[in-house]
Amino acid sequence: MDNNTIENNIVPEVEIAEKKTHPAMLVFGWLLMFLLSYVLLIVGQILGGFVALIPIMTSSDAWITSTMYFQFIGIWVVFIVFMLIYKKDRAIISKLGTKEKGNNFKFFMLGILLGFLMNGVCILVAWLNKDIYMYYDGFDPLMLIIVFIAVFIQSSAEELVCRGFLYQRLIRIYKNPWVAIILNSAFFGCLHLMNPGVTFLSIVNIVVVGIFFSLFVYYYDSIWAAMAMHAAWNYCQNIVFGLPNSGQVVPFSILKLDASTAKDSFAYNVGFGIEGTLFADIVLALGCVVLIILGQRKKKKLENAA
Repeated sequence: MDNNTIENNIVPEVEIAEKKTHPAMLVFGWLLMFLLSYVLLIVGQILGGFVALIPIMTSSDAWITSTMYFQFIGIWVVFIVFMLIYKKDRAIISKLGTKEKGNNFKFFMLGILLGFLMNGVCILVAWLNKDIYMYYDGFDPLMLIIVFIAVFIQSSAEELVCRGFLYQRLIRIYKNPWVAIILNSAFFGCLHLMNPGVTFLSIVNIVVVGIFFSLFVYYYDSIWAAMAMHAAWNYCQNIVFGLPNSGQVVPFSILKLDASTAKDSFAYNVGFGIEGTLFADIVLALGCVVLIILGQRKKKKLENAA
């Protein structure tokens, strides 16, 4: 194999290096990759933070909420620019488009459905258990659409960082896909360590949901599904039901939580919301199991067909 072949074929080059690399150096490499992802994310947040000045011009709760989410556009800008500049990462951009089989309307809508359904089940159980009480606040169709677009920008930006940039970098280096799945999900969990009301269970939840999203990318080549699920999950709990989204509450929602009546239980955490609970962890873990079973069946069918 000549030098040009090695440069153009990243996987064999890395696999050879992986066999000879000391475990301590592997960990150091992971940390460097995490650090790069985090620095780019922070730069993106700083850039997007200029958008946060917009609400000064209006007192509308809907516009303030949409701006809180929309400022994540800075992350998109920074990561796309970096991947365009760094030649080896340009291939990741193609993973975001329709060249990937799973990046289609069907999987996008499936992601929306699953995000609303899984989050809705968690909320329903908390409500039936009388952990939360919500009351109607208002319904503005146009602003609900605008806020959904903003929520999608925020959620897809986080997916771009974790299931796009970091996952794709790891998957091209390691033959075992679980290295990429676990490490990007652990990084996702670390990003939420400073959120309000964070607990051990809430970090477990964030890591497990990261694994769930990653499994869609691995088995179905669909980061669109991961982005859609992430957006639907956040929108359902934050905008439809007015509950904390990873500890964060926004001023605009269809329903409002009566915080004075909320209580901690297996289905609800007062500080973090439904994501900080054992029940949500179980729902997401079961989702992972189902995806693994279906994904393995899909792989066997493809292998038999080949």
